[in-house]
Amino acid sequence: MRILIAMMTVLTAAAGPLKAQSETDKRLEAAATVFAEVMDTPDKAIPQELLDKAHCVVVVPGMKKGAFIFGAKYGKGFLSCRKPGGAGWSAPGAVRIEGGSFGLQLGGSEIDVILVVMNERGADRLLSSKFTLGADASVAAGPVGRTATAQTDAYMTAEILSWSRSRGLFAGVALNGATLRQDLGDNRQMYGRTFENREIVQKDIAPPKAAGRLLSLLNKYSSRRG
Repeated sequence: MRILIAMMTVLTAAAGPLKAQSETDKRLEAAATVFAEVMDTPDKAIPQELLDKAHCVVVVPGMKKGAFIFGAKYGKGFLSCRKPGGAGWSAPGAVRIEGGSFGLQLGGSEIDVILVVMNERGADRLLSSKFTLGADASVAAGPVGRTATAQTDAYMTAEILSWSRSRGLFAGVALNGATLRQDLGDNRQMYGRTFENREIVQKDIAPPKAAGRLLSLLNKYSSRRG
């Protein structure tokens, strides 16, 4: 009986990580779907010029908006940064985003968020354990339309550009006050050990299988940089 109880305890303990890993895989697939759906609509997509210059991209699918909890917002997603020499994109690191102002045009209980990091300073902020958009890093609402011009002072000087989508509406929003932090628990579930996001990006960690579609899309929609 003691042996049976011990076996059941071990199996129960193992079931938690397996379920969590499955949820992380689903979130990676959801992030890929969000990015694909946005970029597959050229007149409402992120401008090609910005993606070609991007240092990192963050996708947060299905961020929750708690309208009855003082406007609380919370979501989980992933970042990926361009490898040195433009040789593709890094394995994903897990992030959490909390709070922030999303503008009055965004109704609904869930929104998808995409951030594009435009320079090394912004990437360094992104890879820290925690930072606040608009305070620790400058952020601006991104332009919409694959061929839209991005040559304005706001787009040229902002470290991070941001967009969100709700009920089919894809628009640039500044997200001032939103806090991003790395999610070490989800990183552990993806990689089998606790990696910080900076380690994942800079040490060229091999990506999990579930990240394949997201990385393939990033390569598809952004040109190589030398």
